[in-house]
Amino acid sequence: MTSEELIPHLFRTEFTKITAVLCKLFGIEHIQVAEDIAGETFLLALETWSYKGAPENPVAWLYAVAKNKAKNILKRNQTFSKKIQPQLKNSVVTSSEIEIDLSEKNITDSQLQMLFAVCHPSISAEAQISLALRILCGFGIEEIANAFLSNKETINKRLYRAKEKLHHEKVQIEFPSEKEIDKRLDNVLTTLYLLFNEGYYSESSDNILREDLCLEAMRLTYLLIENEQTNLPRVNALLSLMCFHASRFAARKNENGEVVLYQDQDEKLWNAELISKGIFFINKASQGKIISKYHLEASIAYWHTIKADTKEKWESILLLYNQLLQIEYSPVAALNRTFALSKVYGKQEAIKEAEKLQLTNNHYYYTLLGELYKDINNTKAKQYFEAAYSLAKTQTDKRTIKKKIAGL
Repeated sequence: MTSEELIPHLFRTEFTKITAVLCKLFGIEHIQVAEDIAGETFLLALETWSYKGAPENPVAWLYAVAKNKAKNILKRNQTFSKKIQPQLKNSVVTSSEIEIDLSEKNITDSQLQMLFAVCHPSISAEAQISLALRILCGFGIEEIANAFLSNKETINKRLYRAKEKLHHEKVQIEFPSEKEIDKRLDNVLTTLYLLFNEGYYSESSDNILREDLCLEAMRLTYLLIENEQTNLPRVNALLSLMCFHASRFAARKNENGEVVLYQDQDEKLWNAELISKGIFFINKASQGKIISKYHLEASIAYWHTIKADTKEKWESILLLYNQLLQIEYSPVAALNRTFALSKVYGKQEAIKEAEKLQLTNNHYYYTLLGELYKDINNTKAKQYFEAAYSLAKTQTDKRTIKKKIAGL
């Protein structure tokens, strides 16, 4: 692998580790300093490796440079050093004696603690995801802007406000207490769930699948499972859900990059290993008495790994949707339930239920009605598909709907 290929790869994996460790060391109010040190480390790598070639151990080189840069900043900036010194875990006299721990264990602990910090309830869900993408996933500002169909200026402002809020709230980079961990964990899981969804089916991008977002969400969820305090049933259920969805990545788009709907997917392209992992984690999630929405969604996703169009499958899915809507109502779940209803009781029954929803600002609503009316009343089906087309936000969705209209 050349330096030009190696540096972007390491940036994605190591920038986040360096930033998380330095954030933990300096405190949340100095996130920007930690990011700057990590960024300068990679800039030096780009300048040096381009001429001299990559070192024998590139990761160790990056860590050594980051440590030296952190110590140099403390030496140069006396004011900053005075602010930082009281926060350090070990009592030190000079910055040269500071031990910057980039061991695997401290990196993992720092990333997990940072995850809980950026998912603090004082900031919005969008800000939580943006910070997670930036600090824990190594995404650039432009990449985050693309994910939210926004611009760099807006994202920079959002990140700045979020950091200021966390500073104002005096949020600590640490595991919450045992009493707090349950409440805070829900925010963390919601952020990871939304991060995965943004990659799996983006509302803000014409890319039908952003595997990098999905894989980062899975990596961070797995970190929670590896930690004894957060290895809980609902965390395993969420990772199971992600595994089942990720198993169909290869089948979800064709050679032209267009979406392939579930019923048209080639199940031979589904990843059997990820399906097995999904089953493993859903079994682990079955411990305890509480059923979360992730349990139910993972169970629905499991049934979708069985391609056969059987009555048992759709009855099971319908029952799971009924339970899911009782736990946490959402328009998307209600729409999906209606599709399952059509498979069990027929289109006419599903049309009655769908029209009650009145989700007139949602293009999925009109797409579903178009599907239900197809072959029953194609004139109505076309009207609904046209309504869906006018509301669709991405060109990918518009192309898919256009094909449905043409196929009537």
